[in-house]
Amino acid sequence: MQSEQNNQIQAVKIAIADPTALGLFGLAMVTLVASSQKLGLTEGTALVIPWVIFLGACAQIYASICDNKLGNAFGALAFGAYGFFWLGVGMTWMIQYGVFGEAMQAAADRNQLGVAFIGYLIFSLYMTYGSAGVHKMLFIDFVFIDFLFIGLALNILIGSAFFGWVAAFSELIIALISFYCSAASILNNHYKRIVLPVGKPLIQR
Repeated sequence: MQSEQNNQIQAVKIAIADPTALGLFGLAMVTLVASSQKLGLTEGTALVIPWVIFLGACAQIYASICDNKLGNAFGALAFGAYGFFWLGVGMTWMIQYGVFGEAMQAAADRNQLGVAFIGYLIFSLYMTYGSAGVHKMLFIDFVFIDFLFIGLALNILIGSAFFGWVAAFSELIIALISFYCSAASILNNHYKRIVLPVGKPLIQR
């Protein structure tokens, strides 16, 4: 009898709420604040860094961890990859401010940023295709993320002010769409009906 009791396995299921609204809110906040600097509405990046770390990085990485537990590979990869991107951006700005010493500040080569942005452009392009299987608004959000990385990369690598503006306006549009998608995610789920429409998937899975 004792042996049978010891051999019993109890399964415990832990309920996790959908983290999409939080992850998208983090993306919306960080792109809103960062775009204000690119558009010349604010100056410098010193006070952008806290939003980069806590909203751009921590909120999205937490959403990624939750999506992993829910078995949502697409959401986990998207939030995780962009969360770590913003950590990289925050550290880049700290290097440029000399936080890690004058030697590192002097050795920084901005062209390496351009190469990193190309890498994220490649990632965003295939994630854009994946987003077409989620809903229309998310697909549009990813399209502007593609334009953001095109603008960022070419602004640095060829020194084009035009592409700097492409990046700035794309980032602002990403913020607005992400706010909408975040609101749609939480309100549609909260009320169990369509409060804010997001459109059907463009590609059926």
